[in-house]
Amino acid sequence: MELTLSLGPIHEAVTTAVQTLTESDAVSRIWDGDHTLWSSDPAEISDRLGWLHLLDEMNGAVSEMEMFAAGVQADGMSKAVICGMGGSTLFPEVLAKTFATCEGLALTVVDTTDPAAIDRVLSDRQITDTLFIGASKSGSTVETTSQLATFWSRLQRGPQFTVITDPGSALITLADQHGYRRVFQNRSDIGGRFSALSYFGLMPGALVGAPIAKLLGSARELVPALHGPESSNPAVLLGASIAVAAQLGRDKCTILVDPSAQHLGVWLEQLLAESTGKHGEGIIPIVDEPVNAAAYGDDRFFVVIGSPPGLEQIPAAAPMVSIPLTESTDIGAQVLLWEFATAVAGAVLGVNPFDQPNVAAAKAATDHVLKSGIPHIPLVPVPQMLSLLAPGDYINLCAYVDPASGTVDKVTRKLHELGQRFGVATTMGIGPRYLHSTGQLHKGKPYRFVALQIVGEDRTDVAIPDQPFTFGQLKAAQAAGDYAALQAVGARVGRVALTEFLDA
Repeated sequence: MELTLSLGPIHEAVTTAVQTLTESDAVSRIWDGDHTLWSSDPAEISDRLGWLHLLDEMNGAVSEMEMFAAGVQADGMSKAVICGMGGSTLFPEVLAKTFATCEGLALTVVDTTDPAAIDRVLSDRQITDTLFIGASKSGSTVETTSQLATFWSRLQRGPQFTVITDPGSALITLADQHGYRRVFQNRSDIGGRFSALSYFGLMPGALVGAPIAKLLGSARELVPALHGPESSNPAVLLGASIAVAAQLGRDKCTILVDPSAQHLGVWLEQLLAESTGKHGEGIIPIVDEPVNAAAYGDDRFFVVIGSPPGLEQIPAAAPMVSIPLTESTDIGAQVLLWEFATAVAGAVLGVNPFDQPNVAAAKAATDHVLKSGIPHIPLVPVPQMLSLLAPGDYINLCAYVDPASGTVDKVTRKLHELGQRFGVATTMGIGPRYLHSTGQLHKGKPYRFVALQIVGEDRTDVAIPDQPFTFGQLKAAQAAGDYAALQAVGARVGRVALTEFLDA
C-alpha cells in the first residue's frame, strides 16, 4: 500500500517526526510490544497489543464463524440484534451497511438506552426469529447488561442468545445459566476499539454474509509493509502526519471516504478520538461531513481514502494524505493500517493510545445522578451558544435521541448547515453511544469546541428487569452525567431545545 503525501506547510515537521521515530526504532518496538514507546507505565499497554498478532488466529476461525452463521439461518432465524456499546458494536455496523446486499441476517445494532429504540425491538413481530448477541469485553457495561436482561425477559429462550466477551467475563456465567446458543471468547489482550478484526467484528460480519476471509486476507497482505522501515512504512507516515498536523493547529482530521467504504467513518472516528484525545492533546476526526470549501479553514488536515466525490473542494494548499482503496474488502487492510497509525500517532503526541482516562468520569456522574435524582438543566438559547464560537473551534452536537428516528437526519442536516454558515467543522454524537468513543476526546481535550446537548422527549418507557430505574431514566441520567462531566473540565456546553435548534 503506497500513500500519496501532499503535506505542504507541515512537510518539514512531519519529516522530522518520522526521523525521530526512525531513531527510536518505533516500528520494531510496536511489534515487540514495548510499552516504553508510549509510557513508562505498562498499564493498559502491555495487555492491549493483541490486535497485532490475531490475523492468523482469526483466519483459522473463519470456518467456525461461517458454520455458526449457517446454523443460525438453518434454524429459521432471519435477524440479529447486537447489544453493546462503542468498540464492540461499531465495526459490525460498518460491515452490515457495507455488505447489505449479501445473503445473511438483517443486523440491528442496539447501542442506545433510548426507550423507543428498545421498545421497537421488543415489538418486532419477528422477535422470535431474532438472534440476540451480547457484545462486551468486560461483561459489565450497564447498557449491554440492561438490554440483554430486557430481551431475555421477553423471550427466555437460550438458543436465541449468544455472547462475545473476554475470558472470565460475567457474561459467560450468564450464558451458562440461561443455556445460550454459544459463547465466543475473544483474546483478552485487545481493547474494544482495536477489536474490529477479532470475534467482536467478524462473527457478526459472518452473520450478515460479509466476506470475512477476504477482509482478513487484505489485512494480512498489508503486514509486510507495516514491518518496513519508518521512512516508507504507510502507517508511520499516516500516523506521524495526522499527529504533527494536530500539534501545528490542524487538529481537525477530515476524512473523506470512497463510496464503496463510506460507512467506515464511524469506526475511524472512535479509533482516533478515544485513542488520542487525552491530557490536552488530541486528533479530532471529522467524518461524514459534506464536502464544502466554505467550512474549511487552516485548522484542517485531510485524509482521502479511495476516490470520494468533491475533492475539488479541498483547498489546494491544504496538507493531505491519500490512501488507495480498490474494493470494499480492502476495509480489512484499512482497519490494520489505521490501528497501527493510531499507535504511531500516540507516540508522536506523547499519549497512551490504549487507555481512556476520561470515560469513567461520565459513568461516575451517571451513577451519581441515578442515586441522587435527575437534576433540572435549564435550556440555553442556540444563538447564545453559537456566539461562543472562536477561530479554530468546532460545533459538537450531542443528541440523546432515538438513533433510528427521523430526528437524527434532521439535526444532522441542520448541524452541517450551521458549520458551513460559521465556517467551522462539525461533529455529531448520538448519546449515550458516543460516551464510549468521542466522549473521551470531549473531556480529554475540551478546549476547541462548543457543545450543544439535545435530549429528546420519551413518549414511551421500558422497565429494566431487577433495576430501580427505567431505560428513560437511564438515558436522562446519562445525559445529565455527561453534561456535568463536560462542565467539570471547563467545556462550553449548553442544553438546547430540539425545535429551536432545527429552526436556528
